Amino acid sequence: MATQYGQGYGEWDGPGPQDAGGRRHRLPVALRAPVEGRSWAEFCYLLLSLPIGIVMFTYSVTMFSLGAGLLVTFLGIPVLAAALAGCRGLGALERARARGLLGLEVADPEPLRVKRRGPMAWVGAMLKSGTSWRHLLYTVLQFPWAAFSFTVGVTLWTCGWALLTYPLWFWVFPMYAGQGGLQLYGDETHSVYLDNPFEITVTALVGLLFTLATPWIVRGLTTVDRLLVHGLLGPSRLASRVVELESDRGVVVDTAAADLRRIERDLHDGAQARLVALAMDLGLAKEKLTADPQAAARMVDEAHGEVKTALQELRDLARGIHPAVLTDRGLDAALSAVASRCAVPVRVDVDLPARPAPAIEGIAYFTVSELLQNVSKHARASRATVDVWRVDDRLLLQVLDDGVGRADASAGSGLAGLAGRLDAVDGVLVVDSPAGGPTRITAELPWRSA
Repeated sequence: MATQYGQGYGEWDGPGPQDAGGRRHRLPVALRAPVEGRSWAEFCYLLLSLPIGIVMFTYSVTMFSLGAGLLVTFLGIPVLAAALAGCRGLGALERARARGLLGLEVADPEPLRVKRRGPMAWVGAMLKSGTSWRHLLYTVLQFPWAAFSFTVGVTLWTCGWALLTYPLWFWVFPMYAGQGGLQLYGDETHSVYLDNPFEITVTALVGLLFTLATPWIVRGLTTVDRLLVHGLLGPSRLASRVVELESDRGVVVDTAAADLRRIERDLHDGAQARLVALAMDLGLAKEKLTADPQAAARMVDEAHGEVKTALQELRDLARGIHPAVLTDRGLDAALSAVASRCAVPVRVDVDLPARPAPAIEGIAYFTVSELLQNVSKHARASRATVDVWRVDDRLLLQVLDDGVGRADASAGSGLAGLAGRLDAVDGVLVVDSPAGGPTRITAELPWRSA
């Protein structure tokens, strides 16, 4: 659901000032990065990438080459399908590895769509699946990158920790190797060793720099892995869009069904019931017209009042379906009419160069109507404002009140249903309502001209 809260909409997944238990760290993130669990998990991911990449690359290249070579016979087609099926299985393992070590949540791609039963239908569906070929591409591209990142990561990690801890183990060289320490240079005449306290200290400081920088370099390397996994092993944008549209279509259908039930209930309990009673009263008045004209006149007068009430209820119901003022005069006049019925004073400012499409105009009208109803019922505000404007290809609505705040679009509230309706047309609902107010609710809709 396209609902956001407050003013910060992104999520920070990097190391923060506090851990999961809420304890504040005393060391800055740059100093504690080499010993953090995340850094070691990412380094472990690089270590595993090379052997796994070798297996995947060998499998995919061998099977694909075998299948391509056998295409001159019928056997090549099922071999290629089997190769793609194996790549999909390897992709599932890679998504699990990225989820466990990198914390990367990648949804499973769209399942294989087999329209008919039988092995040949499965083979055809596998060969026509773009997802399967993207998995094959991943197994080919991942290997050279894994070799590079493995080399860089292991080299920097081992050199950094080796140089940092050099003061602890430099005694190994004079005791077992017969030389003063690490050799920087050597030829037939002389050699340079790191063997005095100053050189040992400088070596440890260089190792400290390598150790502090390596986690961030490894993080950059694993960012490429994240992109590969997300881009090639996850659902395609088209498939994600189709799923989103299917979900939005369900929301639209449910909303339309709920509106029809509401209209039926309002007609049954309101105007229909009054018209039935009106017909009975007029029937009784007709029977008494000759016997008791005065009683009949009173009954006709009461029936006249019922007719007026029924007409008002029908007008209110028609306004709830689609108000005539919106069709005739547009959003400015329609929202001004809604504001006049609000329990608090409302200022309306509509700045639009033209009228949007009727569907978008109707959604905008009912969005503001429901938000102003919430202001009347729950906000305990003294005033409110409604602003409507256009930015590029988006229509923006904002309702601001000075009430008590704490508006929440959690499941089950009216704001949640409103957010669902907006989401069905690629709209967004942003709720900013701190305790004590003010409450600022912004709705964004796609602009389509009438």
